[in-house]
Amino acid sequence: MIELTITEDVADVVLTAPERLNALGPDDLEQLGGAYAEAERAGVRALVLRGEGRAFCAGRDISGVDPRDDDVLRYLHGRVEPVMRRIADFPAPTFAVAHGACLGVGLGLLIATDVVYVAESAKIGSPFKNLGATLDSGGHALFFERLGAHRTLDLIYSGRLMTGGEAVSLGLFSRVLPDGDVLQAARAAARQAASGPTEAFVASKRLIASLRDDRIGFWRSMSDENRAQAALCDTADYREGFAAFQQKRTPSFTGRS
Repeated sequence: MIELTITEDVADVVLTAPERLNALGPDDLEQLGGAYAEAERAGVRALVLRGEGRAFCAGRDISGVDPRDDDVLRYLHGRVEPVMRRIADFPAPTFAVAHGACLGVGLGLLIATDVVYVAESAKIGSPFKNLGATLDSGGHALFFERLGAHRTLDLIYSGRLMTGGEAVSLGLFSRVLPDGDVLQAARAAARQAASGPTEAFVASKRLIASLRDDRIGFWRSMSDENRAQAALCDTADYREGFAAFQQKRTPSFTGRS
C-alpha cells in the first residue's frame, strides 16, 4: 500500500507494507504512480519518498509469482519503467530516505529520485544471483557510471551488498546519516527546497537528466535490462532461483538453459 500526505507544499509518499519489506507488486506500482500524479496535480514544491519498517524496499514482490508463466517483461517495462519515469520527471525537487534493504525495484526508485539520503543500515547491491536473474531497474547504468565495469561486475558476481556509507563514499547517492537522523534530514532538505526557486531547480534537474541520458543512455540501458531479464525467465536456473527463494532454501544452479 502507498500513502500520500501533503503538508505546506511538501508531499510525503510512504511505502506501507513493512511485513514484506515494502516489496512491490503491480498494484503497488500503480498506486505509487498515482501518488506522484496526485502530488503533481496538487502543485507541491518538493516530495519525500520513504518506506515504513525495517527496509526502504526489498524489490519486487514475488511471493505469489509462478516462474513458469511469469511475464517479467510486462512487469518491468509495463509497470516499473513508467513509474520510474514519472518519478524522474516529477516537476519539483524529490528526495528519498534509504534504509535497510534497497534492492531491485527499490534501488530503481532511488535512482529515479533527485537526492537520496542513506541510512547507515542501508543494504545496496545486486542479490539477483540467488534468483538466477540479473540486476534491473536501471542498476547496470548507475553502477557502471559510478563504479566502472570491474567493481560493477564484482558486485553482480558476488551478490555482496554495500552499506549505506560505502554506497555514498563511492558516489552512488547523496549523503549517509545515522538511522535515527536520516528522515529528519531529508524532510528538512525538502522544506528548504520547497521554499527556494523551484522553477530554477527543475531546470537544473532537466539539464542533469539530459546529461546522464546522453552519457550512458539510461533508459535505453533499462530497456536492454528488461529484455535480458525476460530471456532469463526461460532458463532452468531462473525457475530454480525463484523456487528456492519461495521455499527459503539455498538454490542449486546448473548454469545451463
